[in-house]
Amino acid sequence: MGNGLFDLAGRRALVTGGGSGLGRGMAEALVGAGATVALIGRSERVEDAARDLDVHAVRADLTDREALPAAFERVVELLGGLDILVTAHGTTRRGPALDLEAAAWDDVLETNLTSVFGLCRLAGRRMVDAGRGKIVTVASMLSFSGGLEVAPYAASKGGVAQLTKALANEWAPHGVNVNAIAPGYFRTELTAPIWRDPGRSAEIAGRLPAGRWGEPADLAGATVFLSSAASDYVHGVVLPVDGGWLAR
Repeated sequence: MGNGLFDLAGRRALVTGGGSGLGRGMAEALVGAGATVALIGRSERVEDAARDLDVHAVRADLTDREALPAAFERVVELLGGLDILVTAHGTTRRGPALDLEAAAWDDVLETNLTSVFGLCRLAGRRMVDAGRGKIVTVASMLSFSGGLEVAPYAASKGGVAQLTKALANEWAPHGVNVNAIAPGYFRTELTAPIWRDPGRSAEIAGRLPAGRWGEPADLAGATVFLSSAASDYVHGVVLPVDGGWLAR
């Protein structure tokens, strides 16, 4: 078994949420493995990251159901096709469920779950027709547990895990692998309210067998694995990359 199993040369990948954090780390991993990559997102950071990584960029609001198909097709045009989809974008709202406004719930579910479904369907149509493809969604530790004062985020990430399994069941017979990565505690903007609190940050690190928070580069191996020929017989997996959190 040679290194060719993990070689992504000639593969074309779309990464959402690639402007920063986990998405950027995953995009860097794909570029490093030889893939041609395009980033899509609504902030200017997507264009900044694309320049840094020397990849394509398309500015688009992934929650705009009418505009998403056109933005997706623009990415496919830039790449000359599509072999890999990584959905790494996301948002959250923190606070007691009793105080949560309906608009906050809608925003998180639309961003974290509905737009992921929309992107997977757009990619899935092409991949099923082609008889091959890799889709990697981003789940969470809250795909396994409920968390505290993050009800919409937990609901959305539980949904991503189940969506991943459902799509894998449908598309595996057509040569399309649909799997998820479930990151643990990683230092990103989304988790900044926690890791910037010295007490809470130290408490969490103390519960991790790895003894530290994760960094975006820690997702590189799992991203390349699930995007490559090495995972051709892997379907519907929610892969924890959590420093051992679930083992505790």
